[in-house]
Amino acid sequence: MTPVPLFSALADPTRLRVVELLHEAARPVHELAQAFAISRPAISRHLRVLKDAGLVREIKQGRENVYSLQRDRLKPAAAWLEKHGRTLAAVRATQRKARPAERKVPKRKSASGAPVRAPAPQLSFFDL
Repeated sequence: MTPVPLFSALADPTRLRVVELLHEAARPVHELAQAFAISRPAISRHLRVLKDAGLVREIKQGRENVYSLQRDRLKPAAAWLEKHGRTLAAVRATQRKARPAERKVPKRKSASGAPVRAPAPQLSFFDL
C-alpha cells in the first residue's frame, strides 16, 4: 500500500496541527476547535479527512466525540520517507561529486559603492 492517502491527509497545515495535538492526548472536538481560529464544523471536516485516511479514531463518550491518533498508521509513511530519504541523500552526494569546483567570483559594487547582492540560487527537488 502506498502512503499517498496519508500524505494527502497531512498536506494541510490545520490537519498537521490536529495530529500534533492528538499526539499529546485524545481530545474532544470542542477542545481541538479552541486551538484554532476556525469554526468547529471546519475542524470536524478536517477530522473527517484524517479519519478517512485512518489516522484518527473517533470514540463517542456520552454527548462528545473524542478523537485519538492512530500512531501505527503513520508507519508506512515513515518507512517510505526513510527509504527515499536515503535515496535522495545518495543522489545529492553524487551530484556534489559531479559538480565542477566552484570558482570564487569577485564581489561587485554598484555605482554608489554599495555591494551588489547576487540572486539567490534556485533549488531543485534534490537540494531539499
